[in-house]
Amino acid sequence: MSSPSESFECRWQASRGLLAAYGLTQALAWLALWLLAIPSWGSLGGLLLCLVHAACVLPRAILLSHPRAFKALRHGREGWQVWSGQGGWQAVEVAPDSLVLPLMVVLRVHLLHGERPDWRTRSVCIARDALAPDVHRRLRVRLRFARRG
Repeated sequence: MSSPSESFECRWQASRGLLAAYGLTQALAWLALWLLAIPSWGSLGGLLLCLVHAACVLPRAILLSHPRAFKALRHGREGWQVWSGQGGWQAVEVAPDSLVLPLMVVLRVHLLHGERPDWRTRSVCIARDALAPDVHRRLRVRLRFARRG
């Protein structure tokens, strides 16, 4: 096993499993809107909100095609950093409420501006199929140690 003092870097790709789960969730939301006993303008408004949500979430969080989408994480002497096409490597502080599970990692970070973290928390869901199995395991181990202090 690697020493915690060694540098670590991982780059992930879009997850088919996450895309399928999101598509299923959207389909269930549409079905619920269709089955609800509400006026048609309410159903159409709900459908429009679902489509707007998909337009915002799909490129940034699932397909990773947006320039601001986080696609890599590294830890070294400089601390934790995430990479996006628009911002390059950016220093972050890993939030203690990041979720580490065998099937996925929900990474919650605050971008650092100098010494101060940004007030806004950004989240990245890294599914098991987005990384090689050994890299995903190493990421989970690193994040568990990072949350302990």
